[in-house]
Amino acid sequence: MDFTTIRHDVDDGILTVVLNRPANLNAFTVEMAAELERTFVSVNDDDSIRAVIVTGEGRAFCAGMDLSSEGNVFGLDGSKSPSLADMADPDDPELRRVRDTGGQVTLAIYACRKPVIAAINGAAVGIGATMTLAMDARLMSTTARFGLVFGKLGIVPEACSSWFLPRIVGMPTALDLVYRADILDAATAHGVGLAQAVYEPDELLTQARALADAWTRNRSPVSVALMRQMLYRNSAQPHPIEAHRVDSLAMFYTSIGDGDDGVRAFLEKRDPRFTGRASELPPFYDEWLRGG
Repeated sequence: MDFTTIRHDVDDGILTVVLNRPANLNAFTVEMAAELERTFVSVNDDDSIRAVIVTGEGRAFCAGMDLSSEGNVFGLDGSKSPSLADMADPDDPELRRVRDTGGQVTLAIYACRKPVIAAINGAAVGIGATMTLAMDARLMSTTARFGLVFGKLGIVPEACSSWFLPRIVGMPTALDLVYRADILDAATAHGVGLAQAVYEPDELLTQARALADAWTRNRSPVSVALMRQMLYRNSAQPHPIEAHRVDSLAMFYTSIGDGDDGVRAFLEKRDPRFTGRASELPPFYDEWLRGG
């Protein structure tokens, strides 16, 4: 793929996505949104990739939306008057300049079949902060900053963060964070549960890769993909019976797939030989994602 705002670095099955506008502190643009969305959609069918790390080039992670753009800096068409009913089909091309661009990225991350780790190397403000909430872990450099500053600009948190943030830190803390709109240092972000760990700058990517290895090396790609989606989606269901429906099908198909050799390997005290591919998940999967 050819990109102008991000860079792909692949090593030993780990894709590192580098936000690559260092002269602009990796400020977010509509083009960056499209390139990130394309990345997280395409990685689902790339069986050479087992995990994704997202970081920033230079001294920032992402300083938020590029406010120097002409017109509506968020890439929205101010001539429209959309209603809630209009949003019933968010894939309608007519809504492309009504839909929040950050949300289009985080929905692609949410649907990703590979674990995603944010390695926050510097300032992460606005969309630079909220895009990481859809990722499975946020590791921060001691020099990083995290800011949900929307209230100071007279706008609202975006990128589906009103769904992700309370699930990460709890509702009272989420409300406090968005009301205050403060920029947090790494230690404070860790203290409120936004970051799993804080590292010195020269250790950050090494630790992110170590976490990616711990999660995915010698694991079934099918099992990892299903576990990621099951935890995110089932935890939002109103009754555990909905989780039971999916758990039953996932257990059935993994037990006759990679799980068959996984059990044999455990009994025979050897490494498993997993052959499943995340690009080919069990037959119920697509129907489940569609809400069936």
